[in-house]
Amino acid sequence: MPTRTDASQITSTCTIENLPEKCLLHVFSFLHQRELGKLARVCKKWRLLAYNHQLWQVVSLRPEYNGLYVNSFENLMALINVRFGPSLRYIELPCELVTSPILHELSNKCPLLKNMTLDFSNAMQLHDFNDLNSFPCNLRSLCICLSEVIFLEGFMRRIYSCLSSLQVLHLIGTFEMTSEGDEDVYEVVNIGKIKAHTPNLRVVNMYGITFIDDSHIELLTSNCIHLECLALNFCLRVKGTSFKTLIQRCKKLKSLLLQHTGVENENMVNVSWETSQLHELDLTSTELSAECLENVLVRISYFTYLGLGHCEFFTDKILGEMVKRGKFRQLRAIDIGNTPALSENAIYNFLQTNGRNLHGLVLSGKPKLTENFWLNVIAFLPNIRTCVLGTANGWFLKLTTKVHIDQVIEGFAQNCPNLMRLEIQWDPDTIRFSDKSSKFVDHIRLKCPHLKSFTLSDGEYYEMVKSNFERADRVKVVRSTTNYNTSIISLVSCFNDLLFN
Repeated sequence: MPTRTDASQITSTCTIENLPEKCLLHVFSFLHQRELGKLARVCKKWRLLAYNHQLWQVVSLRPEYNGLYVNSFENLMALINVRFGPSLRYIELPCELVTSPILHELSNKCPLLKNMTLDFSNAMQLHDFNDLNSFPCNLRSLCICLSEVIFLEGFMRRIYSCLSSLQVLHLIGTFEMTSEGDEDVYEVVNIGKIKAHTPNLRVVNMYGITFIDDSHIELLTSNCIHLECLALNFCLRVKGTSFKTLIQRCKKLKSLLLQHTGVENENMVNVSWETSQLHELDLTSTELSAECLENVLVRISYFTYLGLGHCEFFTDKILGEMVKRGKFRQLRAIDIGNTPALSENAIYNFLQTNGRNLHGLVLSGKPKLTENFWLNVIAFLPNIRTCVLGTANGWFLKLTTKVHIDQVIEGFAQNCPNLMRLEIQWDPDTIRFSDKSSKFVDHIRLKCPHLKSFTLSDGEYYEMVKSNFERADRVKVVRSTTNYNTSIISLVSCFNDLLFN
């Protein structure tokens, strides 16, 4: 048995300085790049490690998205040469750093660069690109954040010839910054010319673009026959007239995301859905009628992902018909939150039959589904990973009885070992808990080891749960519904390609 002196000698030699460089490099890889700059000041050894190319493969230069701030072109040019070099794989550039010399340098010095984000959303004026002669030509993914009024055709004309390798294209609009009173809408980028130079596109994400309509979708489908996923979320001018052509030409299309679009009944009914390979569909916050929903949903072969949140006319009849025809046999995720036409009994029967296969379920905004319902159905969800339940605060959804939260938490702890994200929307005036509630929180924390996000309404119960997890050194798990919303979108097959910002 070692003496106290021996133990102290062992302890004194086990310092961070004695770790192999490979281990230190791995430790450094978990730090933000701003922190690496501080570590570089410690000593020469740490400086060499902090500036190792392996730690600079993914770089964001957008401070507003937690990226690095670079104050001059000269400094960025030096970084590309000295620090990024041949290992750089992904870079985000704000509009002020998108210049011809910088793009030339990235093209010449970073042969492994595959993913790029160019953020023009706050641009007031573009640089002159007349002398732009080279651009990274092996890109797999390109994200362009559009401005409301800055036209990009002059810039795009210089880079079209370098886009043939693209498989993923994001065009991000200004929906969140535009007020309803704005009438002037400008087509700031030419979709027709983009599609002519990108024949290998698999994933196209057009998010919140005010000028996008069906004519642009029609143009896109004429050359992108390999398209597998098309996301048009928050593109309000999309009515669906192009979808018939889309399904006819893009035989590989399997995912169509139409959240908060302007799709119309007649256009959706006219599509030959039965001939498609589509099995992921999001119609959240659309205004399709019950007849249209039934017509469309029963003609699609099967679903692995289905978003119907806030669809007022999705009824028991439609759900029953889909169950009867076996549309849910391969279902992995479904959003039927805020669907007033769905009854408790229909939902219960659906989950009893299909719940075992579900990895994601959104069933919020339904005030009649209280703890008695959940205590009966949680056992049907042994493989659930993401679940959203409860009713958000609102006078029109107020409950007359309290919800006993402890047994609901215990139900998830005992039946859902794979749970990763849980959101409970009942407000503090609705939830009832006791002095022993911490014991049930202990259970879900211990029996659901993969739990990354536990979201609750602000209040006394939220503070108690947050304190419980923090005492166990899991400080980032418990969140508030005021600044975080849980979604099942991560269960879409091409989710990683849909990520931006």
